[in-house]
Amino acid sequence: MFNAFTETGPGSGATAAWQTQCPFCSVQCKIRLEEGPAAVGSGTALRARGDDNAASEGRLCVKGQNAHQHAVSRERLRYPMIRREGRLVRASWAEAIRAAVKLLAASSERYGPDAVGVYGGGSLTNETAYLLGKFARLALGTKYIDYNGRFCMSAAASAGSKTFGLDRGLTFRLSDIPQADCIILAGTNLAECQPTLMPYFNRARENGAAIIVIDPRSTATAAAADLHLPVRPGTDAALAAGMLKVLIEEGLIDEAFIAGRTRGFEELQERTLGQMTLAQTAAVCGVDEASIRQAALLYGRASTGMILTARGVEQQTDGHLAVREFLNLVLATGKIGRPGCGYGAVTGQGNGQGGREHGQKADQLPGYRSIANAEDRAYIASVWGVEPEQIPGAGVSAYEMMEKIHRKEIRTLFVMGSNPVMSNPNVALVEEGLAKLDGLIVADLFLSETALLADIVLPVTSYLENAGTLTNLEGRVLLREAVRPAVGEARDDWDILCEVAHGLGQGERFRFPSAEAIFDELRRASRGGLADYSGITYERLRREEGVYWPCSEEESSSGLMFEQDFAHADGRAVFSAPPQTASAPSKSVSPDYPLILTNGRVLPHYLTGVQTHRSPVLEAREAAAFLELHPSAAKRLGVRDGEWVRIESEAGEFYARSRLTPKIRADTVFAPMHWGGVQNVNRATLPELDPHCKMPGFKTTPVRVSSCAAPGEASRPHAASVRAPQG
Repeated sequence: MFNAFTETGPGSGATAAWQTQCPFCSVQCKIRLEEGPAAVGSGTALRARGDDNAASEGRLCVKGQNAHQHAVSRERLRYPMIRREGRLVRASWAEAIRAAVKLLAASSERYGPDAVGVYGGGSLTNETAYLLGKFARLALGTKYIDYNGRFCMSAAASAGSKTFGLDRGLTFRLSDIPQADCIILAGTNLAECQPTLMPYFNRARENGAAIIVIDPRSTATAAAADLHLPVRPGTDAALAAGMLKVLIEEGLIDEAFIAGRTRGFEELQERTLGQMTLAQTAAVCGVDEASIRQAALLYGRASTGMILTARGVEQQTDGHLAVREFLNLVLATGKIGRPGCGYGAVTGQGNGQGGREHGQKADQLPGYRSIANAEDRAYIASVWGVEPEQIPGAGVSAYEMMEKIHRKEIRTLFVMGSNPVMSNPNVALVEEGLAKLDGLIVADLFLSETALLADIVLPVTSYLENAGTLTNLEGRVLLREAVRPAVGEARDDWDILCEVAHGLGQGERFRFPSAEAIFDELRRASRGGLADYSGITYERLRREEGVYWPCSEEESSSGLMFEQDFAHADGRAVFSAPPQTASAPSKSVSPDYPLILTNGRVLPHYLTGVQTHRSPVLEAREAAAFLELHPSAAKRLGVRDGEWVRIESEAGEFYARSRLTPKIRADTVFAPMHWGGVQNVNRATLPELDPHCKMPGFKTTPVRVSSCAAPGEASRPHAASVRAPQG
C-alpha cells in the first residue's frame, strides 16, 4: 500500500526507502526518503535526498531535505478538537463531524447558504481542490469559496488569460531554458524560492545567454545576473513600457508575428510612442536610463528569449497590468511558441497551478471553466448530476471574504489547508472578523494561528500519508503516492469533506473510496475545458512520471504552448494598451510614511511557516523575522544593526530585528512573510486590491521605521511553540 522497498548497503544493514515528492514549492522535486540507523544514539532516523525527475533533475534544496521533519513532528494534530468553555479539547471524530455539520447547517438555515464561506489552499492536491469546490457549491450551496492562491498567482493568471486566452504557469518546458539567448527575471528570487531551478539558468549563461534581473533588492539571483535593474517597488509596469518604447524606436519588433498572430498592436504603439520619455521613465523607476536601454536591447536583439515574473511584479495593486506590460514585450518581439522562447509566471505554492484550475477559486469551475458561462455551468452540472441552477454563481476574492466576515455577512467559515489570519493583508480586520463568526472550522496538520481561533479543529494527513496529484509550475501533472500510515487519528482531507457532506445529506454525490476515484471524476469534469486532464490517469502517471496538460483522450501536450495558435477564439494573442500607469503606488509615500515596505520569502521557510517552523533544521537557519534596510536609511533613522524596530503603516504595525545591508534600495525595506504574532508583516499591509484580479499590494506599503524595546510577544514569534494537547 505504501510503496516501500528495502535496500542493503555495504556494511549498513537493511534500509527502508520510499519515493515521495516535496510538499513545498512549485517545482515539486521528487524525494527518496530513507530510514536507517540514527547518527546519534539508538533507534532510526529519516533522511531525504533528491530522486531523479524531469523537473529538478534529482536536485533537492534544504527545505526538501528536511520536509519530513514536520510530518513526524510531535506537534502534529493527532485527533479532532472542539472548543468547550473557551478551550480546545479532545473529541472523537463522530463528535467533531456532528458539531461541524450542526454549525454549517445552522448558519445556512438561519441566514441562507451564502452565510457559509469556504477557504482553501494552493498546496492541496488536485483531488482535494476539486472536491472542495464541489463541496462548497453542492453540499453547502454557497457561492463563497476562494483560496490563498489569490495572493500568489491571480495577477499573472488574469493577465495570461486576457493575453493568451489561457493561464498556465510556464508556456515553455524547463528543459527549454538553456536555449534562450536572453532571460528576464522580473520580481523573482529563484535562488531562494526555487533553488533547484537555478542550474537551468546557469546552463543558459554558459551557452551565452544574458540574464537580466529586475528587483529592488540585490538578491542571490541578482548576483548571478549580467544586468540588475534595482527598480523602485511598484514601478514595474512603467519599466516594461519604457523597454517597449526602446524596442519600437530601435525597430526591434517582429512585424510578421504581430500581423499574423496578434491584435491590438496599433493602439499600443500609439500609446507607447506618446508616453513618457525614457529619462522620465528612469526617474519614476529609480533606475538609470542607460540600464533600461541596455536591458531592452539585450532582449530585443536576442534571437530567442524568455521573460519570467513572480510575486515582486504581481503582488501590487496594478499587478495585472504590470504583467500585461511584460507580455507586450513578449508578443512585440514574437518570442513565444518556439524553443528557447516564452513567458513564465513562477508559481509559488506546491499546487498553485492545479489548485486554481479545478474549482476552489471564486469564479471558476473544474477544467478552468468560468462559473459565469452558461455552457460551462451546464457541462459541470451534467457531471455532478444536478441542474445548472443548483450551482451558485461567482463569489468574491479571499480578502473580500474577510470583509464579509467582518460585516457578519458570512457567519461560519470552513478553512482547509490555509492560514488566513496570517496571509491576508490588514490582519487586524481579519482577526476581528474571525472573532465575530458563529463558527470557525479548520482542517490542518498543526494548530496554526488560524486553528488556534477555531471552534472545531480537524487533523489531516501530511504529504507522506495522503495520495494525490499536483501540477508543477510547467503544467506537468505528477502523482504523489502515500508512503506512510496516518499519524494518530488524522484523516485525508478529501475523506473529511466526504463525511461532512454525508452529514449534510449530500453523501450520494461524495462517495469516493480513494483519491484516484476523485481524479477519475475530475478528468470527466475537465474534459473539453482549457485545463483538460481527461487523458491523464494514475496508471499513466506511474508509467510516465508526469504528463503535461492540456491532455485529452485524443491528444497530449508537448509542454510547449502556443506553437500555432493562442487560446482565444480567433487564435490570436491580445496586446494591452491601458493608459500609462507610471505613477506607481510608491507615490503614496509621505513624510509620515517615507519608506516602501516589500515582503517575500527566505530560503528555509515556506508561506506562513506552519510546516517549516516545525522543522528543527529549517528553524535553526532563520528563527525570527527581520527587516532589511539600507545603511544610509538606518543612519538617518538612528537604527543600529540587530536591534528591534517597529514598522508602522496606516493599517497597523509589526516588529522585527533590523538587518542592515547595502543590497537594497535606500527608499525600500524588506521583511519575510513567514512569522506570526507581533512579527507578522501583514499587520502593516494595506487592504487595497488590484481591480482586475483582487491581488493585495503586498509589495508597496508605505511605512515608517523606528527603534524600540523588545515587544512583549517577541519571545513567542510563532504559533509553532503552542502544542496541541496530546491527552
